[in-house]
Amino acid sequence: MSEKVTILYVEDDETLSFVTKDNLELNGYNVVHFADGKSALDHFTKYNFDLCILDVMLPEMDGYKLASNIRKSDIETPILFLTAKSLKEDRIHGLKLGADDYITKPFSIEELILKIEIFLKRKFVNQPATNNTALGKFIFDHRNLKLHSKDGSVNLTQKEADLLKLLLDNKNNTLTRENVLKKIWGENDYFLGRSMDVFISRIRKYLRPDSSLKIENVHGVGFRLLEEEVIDSSLKK
Repeated sequence: MSEKVTILYVEDDETLSFVTKDNLELNGYNVVHFADGKSALDHFTKYNFDLCILDVMLPEMDGYKLASNIRKSDIETPILFLTAKSLKEDRIHGLKLGADDYITKPFSIEELILKIEIFLKRKFVNQPATNNTALGKFIFDHRNLKLHSKDGSVNLTQKEADLLKLLLDNKNNTLTRENVLKKIWGENDYFLGRSMDVFISRIRKYLRPDSSLKIENVHGVGFRLLEEEVIDSSLKK
Protein backbone atom coordinates (compact mmCIF):
# COMPACT_ATOMS: atom_id res chain seq x y z
CA MET A 1 0.00 0.00 0.00
CA SER A 2 1.65 3.18 -1.16
CA GLU A 3 -0.61 5.62 0.75
CA LYS A 4 -1.17 5.71 4.47
CA VAL A 5 -4.32 3.86 5.49
CA THR A 6 -6.95 5.99 7.24
CA ILE A 7 -9.20 4.32 9.82
CA LEU A 8 -12.44 5.70 11.28
CA TYR A 9 -12.42 4.66 14.94
CA VAL A 10 -15.53 5.28 17.06
CA GLU A 11 -15.29 4.51 20.79
CA ASP A 12 -16.61 6.45 23.80
CA ASP A 13 -14.34 4.84 26.41
CA GLU A 14 -11.66 7.53 26.82
CA THR A 15 -8.92 5.25 28.18
CA LEU A 16 -9.50 2.41 25.70
CA SER A 17 -9.71 4.76 22.73
CA PHE A 18 -6.47 6.54 23.71
CA VAL A 19 -4.53 3.26 24.05
CA THR A 20 -6.00 1.73 20.87
CA LYS A 21 -5.50 4.85 18.74
CA ASP A 22 -1.93 5.26 20.00
CA ASN A 23 -1.03 1.63 19.21
CA LEU A 24 -2.61 1.74 15.75
CA GLU A 25 -0.71 4.93 14.91
CA LEU A 26 2.53 3.32 16.14
CA ASN A 27 1.81 0.58 13.58
CA GLY A 28 1.58 3.10 10.75
CA TYR A 29 -2.14 3.77 10.51
CA ASN A 30 -3.78 7.19 10.36
CA VAL A 31 -6.62 7.05 12.93
CA VAL A 32 -9.51 9.52 13.08
CA HIS A 33 -11.32 9.05 16.40
CA PHE A 34 -14.82 10.05 17.50
CA ALA A 35 -16.60 9.39 20.79
CA ASP A 36 -20.17 9.33 19.43
CA GLY A 37 -21.93 7.87 16.41
CA LYS A 38 -23.49 11.07 15.09
CA SER A 39 -20.19 12.95 14.77
CA ALA A 40 -18.60 9.90 13.15
CA LEU A 41 -21.36 9.65 10.54
CA ASP A 42 -21.12 13.37 9.72
CA HIS A 43 -17.39 13.00 9.00
CA PHE A 44 -17.72 9.68 7.18
CA THR A 45 -19.86 11.32 4.51
CA LYS A 46 -17.25 14.06 3.96
CA TYR A 47 -13.98 12.13 3.97
CA ASN A 48 -12.55 8.89 2.59
CA PHE A 49 -11.80 6.08 5.02
CA ASP A 50 -10.22 2.71 4.26
CA LEU A 51 -11.76 0.88 7.22
CA CYS A 52 -14.20 1.53 10.09
CA ILE A 53 -13.84 0.26 13.66
CA LEU A 54 -17.06 0.83 15.57
CA ASP A 55 -18.00 0.26 19.19
CA VAL A 56 -21.59 -0.97 19.58
CA MET A 57 -22.63 1.03 22.65
CA LEU A 58 -22.21 4.69 21.67
CA PRO A 59 -23.91 7.97 22.65
CA GLU A 60 -26.02 9.96 20.16
CA MET A 61 -26.16 7.02 17.69
CA ASP A 62 -25.24 3.43 18.53
CA GLY A 63 -22.84 1.34 16.44
CA TYR A 64 -25.62 -0.69 14.81
CA LYS A 65 -27.40 2.42 13.51
CA LEU A 66 -24.08 3.98 12.49
CA ALA A 67 -23.13 0.89 10.46
CA SER A 68 -26.57 0.79 8.86
CA ASN A 69 -26.26 4.45 7.80
CA ILE A 70 -22.74 3.92 6.47
CA ARG A 71 -23.95 1.01 4.34
CA LYS A 72 -26.64 3.19 2.75
CA SER A 73 -23.94 5.16 0.93
CA ASP A 74 -20.93 2.83 1.02
CA ILE A 75 -21.04 -0.94 0.56
CA GLU A 76 -17.30 -1.42 0.13
CA THR A 77 -15.44 -0.01 3.14
CA PRO A 78 -14.88 -2.81 5.69
CA ILE A 79 -16.66 -2.41 9.04
CA LEU A 80 -15.31 -4.07 12.18
CA PHE A 81 -17.40 -4.05 15.37
CA LEU A 82 -15.93 -3.86 18.86
CA THR A 83 -18.48 -5.30 21.27
CA ALA A 84 -18.75 -6.28 24.91
CA LYS A 85 -21.78 -8.37 24.02
CA SER A 86 -21.06 -12.07 23.68
CA LEU A 87 -24.54 -13.24 22.63
CA LYS A 88 -24.45 -14.69 19.14
CA GLU A 89 -27.77 -12.96 18.34
CA ASP A 90 -26.14 -9.55 18.87
CA ARG A 91 -23.18 -10.47 16.67
CA ILE A 92 -25.36 -11.84 13.90
CA HIS A 93 -27.53 -8.71 14.07
CA GLY A 94 -24.48 -6.57 13.39
CA LEU A 95 -23.41 -8.76 10.48
CA LYS A 96 -26.87 -8.53 8.93
CA LEU A 97 -26.58 -4.74 9.02
CA GLY A 98 -23.51 -4.94 6.81
CA ALA A 99 -20.58 -5.31 9.22
CA ASP A 100 -17.76 -7.56 8.01
CA ASP A 101 -16.53 -8.89 11.35
CA TYR A 102 -16.34 -8.22 15.09
CA ILE A 103 -13.97 -8.44 18.03
CA THR A 104 -15.24 -9.06 21.57
CA LYS A 105 -13.93 -6.88 24.38
CA PRO A 106 -11.47 -7.20 25.99
CA PHE A 107 -9.27 -7.70 22.94
CA SER A 108 -5.54 -7.59 22.26
CA ILE A 109 -4.00 -4.99 19.96
CA GLU A 110 -2.32 -7.86 18.09
CA GLU A 111 -5.70 -9.43 17.33
CA LEU A 112 -7.13 -6.10 16.17
CA ILE A 113 -4.16 -5.41 13.88
CA LEU A 114 -4.41 -8.92 12.40
CA LYS A 115 -8.08 -8.34 11.56
CA ILE A 116 -7.27 -4.95 10.01
CA GLU A 117 -4.49 -6.42 7.88
CA ILE A 118 -6.76 -9.21 6.61
CA PHE A 119 -9.39 -6.73 5.42
CA LEU A 120 -6.93 -4.27 3.92
CA LYS A 121 -5.06 -7.02 2.09
CA ARG A 122 -8.30 -7.96 0.33
CA LYS A 123 -9.22 -4.36 -0.39
CA PHE A 124 -5.90 -3.32 -1.89
CA VAL A 125 -4.99 -6.54 -3.67
CA ASN A 126 -4.01 -5.92 -7.31
CA GLN A 127 -6.62 -7.23 -9.73
CA PRO A 128 -6.82 -7.33 -13.51
CA ALA A 129 -8.43 -4.41 -15.34
CA THR A 130 -11.45 -6.52 -16.17
CA ASN A 131 -12.80 -9.11 -13.81
CA ASN A 132 -16.23 -10.00 -15.20
CA THR A 133 -17.27 -13.64 -14.94
CA ALA A 134 -20.42 -15.29 -16.27
CA LEU A 135 -22.54 -16.96 -13.60
CA GLY A 136 -25.84 -18.30 -14.91
CA LYS A 137 -27.80 -15.30 -16.11
CA PHE A 138 -25.55 -13.00 -14.06
CA ILE A 139 -22.27 -11.23 -14.75
CA PHE A 140 -20.16 -11.15 -11.61
CA ASP A 141 -17.74 -8.21 -11.33
CA HIS A 142 -15.58 -9.04 -8.33
CA ARG A 143 -13.35 -6.00 -8.68
CA ASN A 144 -16.23 -3.53 -8.53
CA LEU A 145 -18.35 -5.60 -6.13
CA LYS A 146 -21.29 -5.97 -8.53
CA LEU A 147 -23.61 -8.77 -9.60
CA HIS A 148 -25.28 -7.76 -12.87
CA SER A 149 -28.34 -9.18 -14.62
CA LYS A 150 -30.88 -7.91 -17.13
CA ASP A 151 -33.08 -6.98 -14.16
CA GLY A 152 -30.45 -4.71 -12.63
CA SER A 153 -27.36 -4.84 -10.44
CA VAL A 154 -26.74 -5.92 -6.86
CA ASN A 155 -24.09 -4.10 -4.82
CA LEU A 156 -21.98 -6.53 -2.80
CA THR A 157 -19.86 -5.98 0.28
CA GLN A 158 -16.19 -6.95 -0.01
CA LYS A 159 -16.75 -10.10 2.02
CA GLU A 160 -19.82 -11.10 -0.04
CA ALA A 161 -17.81 -10.64 -3.23
CA ASP A 162 -14.86 -12.61 -1.87
CA LEU A 163 -17.12 -15.46 -0.74
CA LEU A 164 -18.97 -15.61 -4.06
CA LYS A 165 -15.66 -15.61 -5.93
CA LEU A 166 -14.40 -18.50 -3.81
CA LEU A 167 -17.57 -20.47 -4.53
CA LEU A 168 -17.36 -19.65 -8.23
CA ASP A 169 -13.66 -20.53 -8.47
CA ASN A 170 -14.57 -23.95 -7.02
CA LYS A 171 -17.87 -24.37 -8.89
CA ASN A 172 -19.33 -27.89 -8.68
CA ASN A 173 -16.75 -28.84 -6.05
CA THR A 174 -17.30 -29.05 -2.31
CA LEU A 175 -15.66 -26.42 -0.12
CA THR A 176 -15.26 -27.35 3.54
CA ARG A 177 -16.48 -24.91 6.17
CA GLU A 178 -12.97 -24.81 7.63
CA ASN A 179 -11.47 -23.92 4.25
CA VAL A 180 -13.96 -21.11 3.65
CA LEU A 181 -13.50 -19.68 7.15
CA LYS A 182 -9.71 -19.63 6.87
CA LYS A 183 -9.67 -18.12 3.37
CA ILE A 184 -12.33 -15.43 3.92
CA TRP A 185 -12.35 -14.81 7.69
CA GLY A 186 -8.75 -15.73 8.47
CA GLU A 187 -9.52 -18.36 11.11
CA ASN A 188 -11.85 -21.24 11.98
CA ASP A 189 -14.11 -20.17 14.85
CA TYR A 190 -17.66 -21.07 15.96
CA PHE A 191 -19.03 -17.52 15.92
CA LEU A 192 -17.30 -16.76 12.63
CA GLY A 193 -19.01 -19.90 11.34
CA ARG A 194 -22.37 -18.36 12.22
CA SER A 195 -21.26 -15.21 10.42
CA MET A 196 -20.41 -17.30 7.36
CA ASP A 197 -23.91 -18.83 7.40
CA VAL A 198 -25.39 -15.31 7.30
CA PHE A 199 -23.28 -14.44 4.25
CA ILE A 200 -24.17 -17.72 2.49
CA SER A 201 -27.86 -16.89 3.04
CA ARG A 202 -27.36 -13.42 1.56
CA ILE A 203 -25.69 -14.84 -1.57
CA ARG A 204 -28.46 -17.43 -1.98
CA LYS A 205 -30.95 -14.54 -1.91
CA TYR A 206 -29.00 -12.65 -4.60
CA LEU A 207 -28.89 -15.75 -6.85
CA ARG A 208 -32.54 -16.70 -6.28
CA PRO A 209 -33.84 -15.07 -9.52
CA ASP A 210 -31.84 -17.67 -11.49
CA SER A 211 -33.30 -21.13 -10.77
CA SER A 212 -30.37 -22.78 -12.55
CA LEU A 213 -28.03 -21.79 -9.69
CA LYS A 214 -27.91 -23.42 -6.30
CA ILE A 215 -25.62 -23.25 -3.27
CA GLU A 216 -25.94 -26.71 -1.81
CA ASN A 217 -25.24 -27.62 1.81
CA VAL A 218 -23.08 -30.73 2.08
CA HIS A 219 -24.11 -32.00 5.50
CA GLY A 220 -21.31 -31.95 8.03
CA VAL A 221 -18.78 -30.83 5.40
CA GLY A 222 -19.49 -27.49 3.74
CA PHE A 223 -20.97 -25.99 0.54
CA ARG A 224 -20.82 -26.21 -3.21
CA LEU A 225 -22.09 -23.94 -5.97
CA LEU A 226 -23.96 -25.89 -8.64
CA GLU A 227 -25.42 -24.96 -12.02
CA GLU A 228 -28.50 -26.55 -13.57
CA GLU A 229 -26.82 -29.16 -15.71
CA VAL A 230 -24.90 -30.56 -12.72
CA ILE A 231 -28.05 -30.58 -10.58
CA ASP A 232 -30.01 -32.39 -13.31
CA SER A 233 -27.34 -35.01 -13.85
CA SER A 234 -27.15 -35.75 -10.15
CA LEU A 235 -30.92 -36.26 -9.98
CA LYS A 236 -30.78 -38.83 -12.75
CA LYS A 237 -28.40 -41.06 -10.80
